[in-house]
Amino acid sequence: MAALSSEVKTFVVQALACFDTPSQVVEAVHKEFSLSITRQQVESHDPTKVSGKKLADRWKTLFEQTRKRFREETEDIPIANRAFRLRAMNRFVEKAETMKNIGLAMQILEQAAKETGDIYVNRARKEEAGDEPVIPTRIQVDVVDARKPNAEP
Repeated sequence: MAALSSEVKTFVVQALACFDTPSQVVEAVHKEFSLSITRQQVESHDPTKVSGKKLADRWKTLFEQTRKRFREETEDIPIANRAFRLRAMNRFVEKAETMKNIGLAMQILEQAAKETGDIYVNRARKEEAGDEPVIPTRIQVDVVDARKPNAEP
């Protein structure tokens, strides 16, 4: 195992603290520093693993600080923001519609409804004190032959 510079160790520890897998960190180190390291070498810099128990206090402290900051600052990650996700879903629906993929568009619309919470909420009725839920008095089921173009119930 080649000795890693302080800069590379910092990069590895911070990436692991952000829940990157050792394989992802190996690829990132290769791209960032043009350096080939092993997954085992990366794992030895993770204080939550057995192989990282003997890690220096400096790196353990950096790991804990980075992980704490990562968990607290999710608003800096675009996909953690509901508005970002809804805008992306809007783009996907538009693209699915231009491709005439109505099934995919409907799935995306369903996901968007779940995202906003409206799928589970009845906004048409406002609950007031003393208001009792309405119990259905009649249920009607109509069977229609969908093969006939002008079928009526």
